[in-house]
Amino acid sequence: MIQPLATAPTRPGLMGLDDALSQLRVHALRLEGIDTVATFEADGRVLAQDVVSALQVPPQDNSSMDGYAVRCADVMKVGVVLSVMQRIPAGQQGTALKPGEAARIFTGASIPPGADAVVMQEDTQVVSDDDAQAIPQVLVQVVPQPGQWIRRSGEDVSRGDIVLRRGARLKPTSLGLAASIGLSELQVSRKPRVALFSTGDELVMPGDVAPADMKPGAIYNSNRFFLRALLHRLGCEVSDLGIVPDSRDLTVAALKRAADHHDLILTSGGVSVGEEDHIKPAVQSLGQLDLWQIGMKPGKPFAYGQVHREGHMGKAHFMGLPGNPVSSLVTFLLLVRPFILQMQGAHDHEPARVMLPAHFDVPKADRRREFLRVRRNARGGLDLFPNQSSGVLTSTVWGDGLIDNPAGETIQNGDLVTYISFADLLS
Repeated sequence: MIQPLATAPTRPGLMGLDDALSQLRVHALRLEGIDTVATFEADGRVLAQDVVSALQVPPQDNSSMDGYAVRCADVMKVGVVLSVMQRIPAGQQGTALKPGEAARIFTGASIPPGADAVVMQEDTQVVSDDDAQAIPQVLVQVVPQPGQWIRRSGEDVSRGDIVLRRGARLKPTSLGLAASIGLSELQVSRKPRVALFSTGDELVMPGDVAPADMKPGAIYNSNRFFLRALLHRLGCEVSDLGIVPDSRDLTVAALKRAADHHDLILTSGGVSVGEEDHIKPAVQSLGQLDLWQIGMKPGKPFAYGQVHREGHMGKAHFMGLPGNPVSSLVTFLLLVRPFILQMQGAHDHEPARVMLPAHFDVPKADRRREFLRVRRNARGGLDLFPNQSSGVLTSTVWGDGLIDNPAGETIQNGDLVTYISFADLLS
């Protein structure tokens, strides 16, 4: 059952964002099922089990430079000449060095037994000899220190190390690390199946109607584009159900179809309390819903509920976003994104928050917690987009992040404010 809602401290009828997140965390249970995927295809997925190394990386001591493997005991002063008795490319193993010998060695090649340092070739000089049959010699122009330019076996990964932990969201570097210990496949949480649709008779898809032919009051459906892209970035399988007209019967039919074989139904628009907002009664007729008024700006209207599948086949989560594009985007980033990541078992889905100086004024405090679109400047501070309206999607392209400004607080030029980068939120 959905837990009773607490009233927010901001004002009667509004729920605090942190309270809303706490309630959502209760419902975001980890999905059942594990996928085995090729390491090449695992970017962005969430690990379903720890990855343990069965080997050392690197497997042997090896050279980090092109040069000469030497015994430090042979080179106690500058100008020592050593006989070059072997040549060791990467992928080959040399033989033990004897006193007075050096080995020509290349980056990545295994250190031969007896050698305890590498002298890079820039610090040496080949000693020429007219006799082509003579053993080549090298003049060492530095006094090496034990261990110099040697990468030790296991200095990156030791056998038995947990190199990637269950719940980690895989990055390109994670895939490289998995490959470095020989894994061609990884066990990951299955993808959440999400049904997406928009509501509203005013919505038109780009390409269906030319700008010059748009009817009064009609708008292009921008939300559908960024929501679908964000869902894909979060590793979801997305069923795009298009635009549902402002009709209760059609909304109920869309919800029934969406609940079938989906974990989450995500909608934008129609979550207010107007006569043409049919989401609330439609969801209530098929399950249960709480219409939350969140104490945040932009993004006050938000709905969470559950839609029961026909035939007692379980239920799908429902999340309804406001229709204004910036409101829809911000509520997705702050509420839907952590919900989806938690469903996949991700253990780290909180964006980094840093304190930076504001290079602007906000003299009027708002009763709601504000998320202002800003971007970093060359002086190490933040500039504010001049129009913070919830319908101005331009602000999200111009900006590179959000300021999380507490309710009731003004901002003066020079104040330190909490900054969240879009680089974290949009990944």
